[in-house]
Amino acid sequence: MSFCCGASMLGSFGTLRHYKTLVHNVPIVYCPVCDRMDVHPAVEGEFEILVEYAQGDNASEVDFSDFVNIDHMPELFENCSMTDQGNYDEVLKHQIDIALDLLGVAKQINNEDWQLELKDRLQKLSERLRKYNKRAESTRSA
Repeated sequence: MSFCCGASMLGSFGTLRHYKTLVHNVPIVYCPVCDRMDVHPAVEGEFEILVEYAQGDNASEVDFSDFVNIDHMPELFENCSMTDQGNYDEVLKHQIDIALDLLGVAKQINNEDWQLELKDRLQKLSERLRKYNKRAESTRSA
């Protein structure tokens, strides 16, 4: 699908702010390493039309699925390496596993630059997983 900082972008549904309008249930691709988030390319045109109308109506919130037929959505994410279906910790663990596998390859071919990039990615993913687990734990105990 898409790549940003070297990691594969994941498919999901999210809420995006476009100026003063929140748009819920937008198909997106995002990077768990660098936080880049894009409207899925297959629905980018529909998203832009929807926010244009919503802003013209001064709507503070709209639901993408109320205006755009999402029946074809299972096929939408078939090119993504993974989709986030509410299991963010599993997504992060999977991305860590992939980065560890790639680090092994980078070591085998003695590519020091790639090793450094992968170690940086692992550090970011591990920190994100630690923060997520800490937040989830505090929510459960509250």
